[in-house]
Amino acid sequence: MFAVYADSFANSSDDPLTGLVLGERPDPVAPDGWTTVTVKAASLNHHDLWSLRGVGLKAEALPMILGCDAAGYDEDGNEVVVHAVVSDPDWTGDETFDPRRSLLSERHQGTFADKVIVPRRNVVPKPASMSFEEAACLPTAWLTAYRMLFTQGALKAGDTVLVQGAGGGVATALIALARAGGLRVLATSRDEAKRAKALELGAHEVFESGARLPVKVDAVMETVGRATWSHSIRALRPGGRIVISGTTSGPDLDDAELTRIFFLQLSVIGSTMGTRGELAGLVNLLDSTGVRPVIDRVLPMTEARDGFAAMAAGDVFGKIVFTR
Repeated sequence: MFAVYADSFANSSDDPLTGLVLGERPDPVAPDGWTTVTVKAASLNHHDLWSLRGVGLKAEALPMILGCDAAGYDEDGNEVVVHAVVSDPDWTGDETFDPRRSLLSERHQGTFADKVIVPRRNVVPKPASMSFEEAACLPTAWLTAYRMLFTQGALKAGDTVLVQGAGGGVATALIALARAGGLRVLATSRDEAKRAKALELGAHEVFESGARLPVKVDAVMETVGRATWSHSIRALRPGGRIVISGTTSGPDLDDAELTRIFFLQLSVIGSTMGTRGELAGLVNLLDSTGVRPVIDRVLPMTEARDGFAAMAAGDVFGKIVFTR
């Protein structure tokens, strides 16, 4: 079958795409308890770029088909969305807390292929109202945003939220989902065009990165890290919370603002991916509200290298989707 895979890792100074290969791989064989999904669409994540540098992916696992997210047909011809978190078969409860969990394309072959095998419990019905391309955007970026806002952030209609770094897949999902959930949404970006698009997505107000805000917010959704951390902490009301799911600008902090955190009794909450139940809730929310993922571009999987290059260059607003 055709697949997009990593066969080696780039050095830190190299083009991250040096180990990316488009070619043939053996068809997968589903073990007991697993099912084969015929992929119609799959979306690209920063995780895939990190994998090409060997982050979260071990050399002995190569060659590894990349991709966490997909939508397609199960073995019975049903339209499904693939849940990317693979937990231990004996694990019960929230699978994001399973210490043995992994994402597709880490220990198990990923979704950038004609077919992918997953545990049977890792498929969620896709509503007819949603295209395969839209559904393929959900399992990583949109699920991460859903959990950040409504599970870890515990936000409710009428609350005010700040989304840092509008433009990335998670940030665009945060804006759209927050607006759908009845929140007042503020967003930041260094880029004027991305601020304008954030308004189109549903943000009530947009600001340059680091700008003084007119109000203190109930929560900040943080995916940037070092570049926005101080601003995020200073944007919060007393007792507010910051939910962090990524550090695209780097994990190290010059000033963690610890004094402000304890004096104002702020909460710092980590968030990683989401559960199958949350993915089903996300799908139902989009089905009922008509909100849809923002798609930057759709490319045939045979042109996946162009999508990787665009993400590496930061030339993206929303999701890049590959189709078969």
